[in-house]
Amino acid sequence: MGELAIQTESLTRSFGVLTAVDQVYLTVEAGQFFGFLGPNGAGKSTTIKMLTGLLQPSAGRIRILGHDLEREPIEVKRRIGVVPEGLSLFDRLTGAEYLNFVGRMYGLDSRTAGQRSAELLDFMQLNDRPKTLVADFSHGMQKKLALAAAVIHGPQVLFLDEPFEGVDAIAAGTLKAMLNRMVARGVTIFLTSHVLEIVERLCSHVAIIHKGRIVAQGSIEELRAGVEARAASAASAGLLAEREEGEKLTLEQIFLEIVGGRREAAQELSWLA
Repeated sequence: MGELAIQTESLTRSFGVLTAVDQVYLTVEAGQFFGFLGPNGAGKSTTIKMLTGLLQPSAGRIRILGHDLEREPIEVKRRIGVVPEGLSLFDRLTGAEYLNFVGRMYGLDSRTAGQRSAELLDFMQLNDRPKTLVADFSHGMQKKLALAAAVIHGPQVLFLDEPFEGVDAIAAGTLKAMLNRMVARGVTIFLTSHVLEIVERLCSHVAIIHKGRIVAQGSIEELRAGVEARAASAASAGLLAEREEGEKLTLEQIFLEIVGGRREAAQELSWLA
C-alpha cells in the first residue's frame, strides 16, 4: 500500500439515538480517484462533513495526509478543497470577488489570487457576466463556482459531494477532464455521486456505505470479482443469468447486489401491478 491520503479508524457520528455513521474504517491512497457510494441516508454526507472538519465525530480518528484532523485542523484544511452538499456561497459578491476572497483566505497573495480567479472563471465559462452577483447565478453556475473555489489554492485532497448535480453535459465533460488531470498530477479525489455511471468512468476504487457501515471497499475490479463469486452460488445465480456471456457486471449491478437493492426492486405497488 502506498502513502495514505485519507485514513479513518472507528469513525462514528451519532445524533441522539440515531447512529448515522458507525465504526467506519476508510483507507484512501494518495493519487486515487475514490468513489464513496451509498443509498440515501446511508451516511455519505455526514462522513464527508467529518472528514473535512465541518462536523465533529462522536468517536474515532481521522488522518488526512498524515495529519490528525482533531489535533491539526488548520494544517489539514490548508491542504484540502471541498465542494459540500450545501454550497454556502456568499450571495452578495460577484464570482470574481468570491474567488479572490477564497484565494486570499488560503494565503495566496493578491496578484496570484486575481490571476487564478480570472483563469478559473474563464475555464468554468463564468466570465461573460462579470457584474452578476452569485445570488443571481443558476444552480449549475453556483456548482461550477464552488468547484473553482475548491481548487484555487491547489489542494492535495479534493472532496466532492455530488459535484455534477445540476451541471449541463458540456460543462460536466470539461470538469471530468480537469479532475482526471488533477489525479494524473497526484491529487487525491474523494467523490460521492448517485450517478453510478459517472463513478464507474472516473473512479478506480470505491467504498460502499449502508446504514452507517462500510459494506464493501476496494478497486472496482475487486468488488466485481467478489460479487461474481457470490452470484455464482445457487442463491443469487439470477444476477449472472441477467447478463450476456462474457459481459462485465456494471458498478450499478455491483452496488445493487451489495446493498440488497435487487430484492427491494422486486416489490410492486398494488394499484400498478
